[in-house]
Amino acid sequence: MGEDAETVLIRIRAAMPALRPSERRIAEEFTGDPAAAANLSIAELAARCETSTTSVVRFYQRMGYAHYKDFRIDLTRAVAREELATSSLPEVSGDIDRHDSLEGIVSKVAMNETLSIADTARALDMGALGEAVALLLGARRIDTFGVGASALVGFDLQQKLSRIGRTAINWHDAHSAWTSAATLDGTCVAVAVSHTGATTDTVEFLAIARASGASTVAITNFRESPLAGAADVTLTTAARETRFRSGALGSRIAQLMVVDCLFTGVAQASYDASMEALRNTYAVVHDRTAHKRG
Repeated sequence: MGEDAETVLIRIRAAMPALRPSERRIAEEFTGDPAAAANLSIAELAARCETSTTSVVRFYQRMGYAHYKDFRIDLTRAVAREELATSSLPEVSGDIDRHDSLEGIVSKVAMNETLSIADTARALDMGALGEAVALLLGARRIDTFGVGASALVGFDLQQKLSRIGRTAINWHDAHSAWTSAATLDGTCVAVAVSHTGATTDTVEFLAIARASGASTVAITNFRESPLAGAADVTLTTAARETRFRSGALGSRIAQLMVVDCLFTGVAQASYDASMEALRNTYAVVHDRTAHKRG
């Protein structure tokens, strides 16, 4: 299996939640230090991960490879691609830890977010993106919802769509989101954001919206998640998280990148009207702030 638009490392990270414990240890070995792991034989890898050679074979077959050699070749290519993508950044390795300087933290965050964006651009399904753009273009109303850091991403999408004259509403509270979803119909679109795709409130929002007849769009890191199961269209990120997962570092920046692509697609498809709306909204804010300064 040759390297395609979605690299082997992206596939490994996306599969993580559904892996067995033994397979997850193998996945963590490859994502933790892929360059070193690519040089290990099946037996060496099994010993390092405290599992059997059968588990290693099952793992690379699950990733879509008939032969370990092909898997290692694609892994080496993925490492080379990452090195090229981050060649302009300071050289860093490992996760953020308690001994890092502020300079080290900046370098590691920059590396993490740069690769999250690059991987997401590489993995994003253009067909699905086109479908989502078409749904938003034809919608009478667009409702967005997320929890925690994903709520900020939903709000960002709502703000952008409002700037180009789209009727968009972002919900901060789950109960309000659910009751709104129950009033949607076939002329509406519900967009839900969740890194894991397993946030109960967010999944419920999309499920209610779909049951009401609305079209549904999910932005998530995992294609096989419950949120994706409730969506007509799924836009997947390929975010990298650190030990500071609760801070939603890589996931948030990857989600915002997808939102920017979605918004830009909608704005471009309605170019003249969108440009006029952007000029008008800019002018009204600029005039008000200039008046206050005067």
